[in-house]
Amino acid sequence: MWLAVPDRRSTNSAQEADAVGDNARSRFVDEYAGRPQSPVVVVIAALDEERSVGEVIRSLPKELSGLGVSCIVVDDGSSDDTSRVARDAGALVCRLERNLGQGRALQVGYSLAASVGARVIVTLDADGQFDTSEMARLVGPVASGRVDFVNGSRRLGTSHTTDRVRQLGLCCYGAVVSVLTGTKITDPANGFRAFTPELAKRVPLHQPQYQTAELLMGALAMGFRVVETPVTVLPRAAGTTKKGSNLRYGLRFGRVVVGTWWSLRQLTTGRSELATSTDT
Repeated sequence: MWLAVPDRRSTNSAQEADAVGDNARSRFVDEYAGRPQSPVVVVIAALDEERSVGEVIRSLPKELSGLGVSCIVVDDGSSDDTSRVARDAGALVCRLERNLGQGRALQVGYSLAASVGARVIVTLDADGQFDTSEMARLVGPVASGRVDFVNGSRRLGTSHTTDRVRQLGLCCYGAVVSVLTGTKITDPANGFRAFTPELAKRVPLHQPQYQTAELLMGALAMGFRVVETPVTVLPRAAGTTKKGSNLRYGLRFGRVVVGTWWSLRQLTTGRSELATSTDT
């Protein structure tokens, strides 16, 4: 799965990152103004994935739950032909001129999907590790209004990874997130998910990386209806992972989980205190 290592030189401040994102959004709107869009928008954040992103886009279904499907690829400052390959495959492309990290790239994608009238946003990775034929089971419950967020779970489904350390880490972090949120979660690190634009707009998102846990935990903390569904994780189609070593990835992911829980706890506590003072 794709998790870029941010270039520190390109993310010196949140203000700089916001400016890069705003400029990219402006160019995207100018380029695609007036183009008919689809109710289901697949958002893919990609970094140097020219070898796999085209096939991922071409594998997307044209329609789900009676709704048309389109794709927005946010190119997170790639040094290869990711943007060109994505365009040739039929995606709408928003290119960030600097590498901001997957989390910020996805935030740009969420806002663009909402701006073109998406009813359902789907995310998946550009490396071909998700089976796009399974997308209907994620989109259906959101499109029908039964839930706000469907999280894919390889533990409920199938994972072809042979890395036992990462399998153990996934189980551990699933247990940690379940305890912290009070909701049974089996796969807090899965990037294959579907949700409403309103959810993406309302959940506070700050992480430049590992936004899978941040968005999921935020949705639960804010009372959105969240369910998990089985999905398959395949071997990477091409290229190499950008997660880093197991230890580095595990420590960073753990820091995000705990930091997100603490931030959300402060937020919800503050709202509760405000509501109490208003009532009295």
